[in-house]
Amino acid sequence: MALQSPLSVGLEAGKWCSYAATPDLPGDQREEDGGSLIFSSRQLAEPLDIFGMPVVEFELSCNKPQAMLAVRLSDVAPDGKSTRVTYGLLNLSHRDSDADPEPLVPHRRYRVRIPMNGIAQRFPVGHQLRLSVSTSYWPLAWLPPEPAQVDIYPESSALVLPERTPGEEDVRLPEFDEPEEAPPLELHTFEASEHNWLLHRDLATKESTLEVINDQGHFRIEDIGTEVRRSTREWYSTVNDDFTSARGETYTERSFKRDDWNVEIYTRSILSCDESNFFIHAQLDAYEDDYRVFSKNWEKVIPRDHM
Repeated sequence: MALQSPLSVGLEAGKWCSYAATPDLPGDQREEDGGSLIFSSRQLAEPLDIFGMPVVEFELSCNKPQAMLAVRLSDVAPDGKSTRVTYGLLNLSHRDSDADPEPLVPHRRYRVRIPMNGIAQRFPVGHQLRLSVSTSYWPLAWLPPEPAQVDIYPESSALVLPERTPGEEDVRLPEFDEPEEAPPLELHTFEASEHNWLLHRDLATKESTLEVINDQGHFRIEDIGTEVRRSTREWYSTVNDDFTSARGETYTERSFKRDDWNVEIYTRSILSCDESNFFIHAQLDAYEDDYRVFSKNWEKVIPRDHM
C-alpha cells in the first residue's frame, strides 16, 4: 500500500504539549484521515479497554533516504466522527537508534516499531478503532527535506493494543474526592485574554498558515499591585507541496509593572530550512521604564543531520 501524504495532514493535530485550552486539543480527524492510509475495525460488539502504550509494527520500504511516519489511533463513533486517542511519530532514519541514525536505502524492506503515547481509554459498543498513517504531521513534526513515498506491507504488519480486562479489584476502587483548588486571585482586567487557532489558506498561492493565539491579556494582581501583560503568537506555514517552504515563527510579549518597577521583554524567533540545513533567526529587546536597555539578534545555521 503506497502512501505519500499532503502537507495539510497535521494542521488539526493540536499542540504538542496541550494545556487543554481551546482549541489546543485535536478536532475531528476525518479531514486528516483524507490524506492518510487508514485501517478500521468492525464495530465493537463489546466495550474494549486499553491501558498503556499501543504499538504499531510495520514492514515497509521507501523511495527516498529520508522520511517519517505518523500513526494515530482514533475512536470512530457510529455517526462517523473520529476522535484521536493517541499518536506516535518516527523519523525513519531513527528506526534502529536515536544515537546513531542511518538513512534508508531506497526500496529496501525494513521492519520498524512505532510506540504511541501511553493512554487509558474505553472504546464503547458500536464504535470502531481506526489506525491512520501519514508521511507528514506538520507542524507537530518538522517535514523531511523532500517528498517521499512509503510502501507498507500490511500482511506482515500489526497493531498491538495493551488491552485491559476487567478484574475483581475494579469493584473495590475508591471514588475520587471532589477536586480542590486554591481561591482565585483578585484581578483587575485591562484587556481580556484571547485563545484561538486560525487556519489561513490562500487558494491562489497554495500557502497554508496556522496561527496560534495565546494572549493572556493585561491585568493587575490586586494583592501585590503588579500589572502583568502576557501574549504569545505562533505562525506555521507551507506553500503547496514544497517541503523546504516550511516556516515557523513565534512572537512573545511580557511586561511587569508596579509603582517602582516597569519592565518589558519582546522576543521573535523564526525557523526555516532548505534540503540541507535549518536556519534560525532570533531577536530579543528588553525595556526598563520604556527605555530599551538590551537588544540582540542571532543567526544560526544547523545541518539537518538525518532530519
